[in-house]
Amino acid sequence: MIDRDRFGQTVLVLQGGGALGAYQTGVYQALHEAGVRIDWIIGTSIGAINAALIAGTPPGERLDRMRDFWRRIESAPQLPAFWPGWLSQWARNALAITSGVPNFFEPQPAAFLNPHLPLGTEAAGYYSVAPLAATLGELVDFDLLNDGPTRITVGASAVSSAMMRYFDSRDMRLDARHIMASGALPPAFPPVRIDGELYWDGGILSNTPVEAVFDDMPRRSGVIFAVHLWNGEGRAPETIWEVMNRQKDLQYSSRAASHIHRQRQIHTLRRAVARLAEMLPEQLRGTEEVKALAAYGCRTRMHVVRLLVPALENEDHAKDIDFSPAGIAARRKAGYDHTRRVLDERPWEAPADEDEGFVLHEACGGEMQPPFTG
Repeated sequence: MIDRDRFGQTVLVLQGGGALGAYQTGVYQALHEAGVRIDWIIGTSIGAINAALIAGTPPGERLDRMRDFWRRIESAPQLPAFWPGWLSQWARNALAITSGVPNFFEPQPAAFLNPHLPLGTEAAGYYSVAPLAATLGELVDFDLLNDGPTRITVGASAVSSAMMRYFDSRDMRLDARHIMASGALPPAFPPVRIDGELYWDGGILSNTPVEAVFDDMPRRSGVIFAVHLWNGEGRAPETIWEVMNRQKDLQYSSRAASHIHRQRQIHTLRRAVARLAEMLPEQLRGTEEVKALAAYGCRTRMHVVRLLVPALENEDHAKDIDFSPAGIAARRKAGYDHTRRVLDERPWEAPADEDEGFVLHEACGGEMQPPFTG
């Protein structure tokens, strides 16, 4: 499907978004069935959990393992068939808030009684994620995750310094703490301590961790599939209900478009530095000063395929806690169908300017969008 000699590595970047992460399972299924081999997977929050399920499972068992995880966390109240849709949504959301989500998180009653109650730094959250720790322990082979063929990186936010930290299996051994730290969204979940430092959800600082690819050293050419669960573009809301939904989309889209635009500018400058260095006389290129300056250059080419998720039917501002079987199934199918359409297009094979080192391909709901020229 993707010529590795021509295009380099294949990277999958998974955004955070709670129950919206079911979409990512459909994306991976489409890639897997098309024969796309993932070399490196980067995730934040629910994206980190899906990443661990992929990297920590033999390739032939990954789809079954991901389905198993999402089946375990299905949650929905039994409601009368005649209830209107909005009331069913309210009941579904209320169940997740009051009872938690099976095999994922459960309420800490003391946290709800008094917000000033000293719970301790590693228990300061409305919910306990002990069920998630047990689930990851059963479903993820961490030896394979660390030593297997797929590199994994997960992002988390340092509580004390507000610095983004990427935990990378290339540089260190990862365990369940690193995955859970990436998804420890406050105030719902408590922080996770790693090597003396407390970490919260990486989505607080960067919910679309695609910069980890561009800042990687040494840089490598590749095709990067970046899955965006939150819709950065949308119509103006007219009701308070719509306002809450749109506000959440803007908050967690994490300025993805501007980040990608900035990274494209930086990569263009790297290509320019590399070209200028090549144009210098040989005696200058051999000096230590020029070598140091030329090191800022880069001749790699990155094809970034942004898979943008459109608003799905009947979604509201609590869509990220919709762990109902119907909601999970709808998102999985959408991710699969949309990704299949993009793979049929093979946009990375389209002609590109020889001097362009960052080639952006955008698809919303599987439909390719006009080329970005900003």
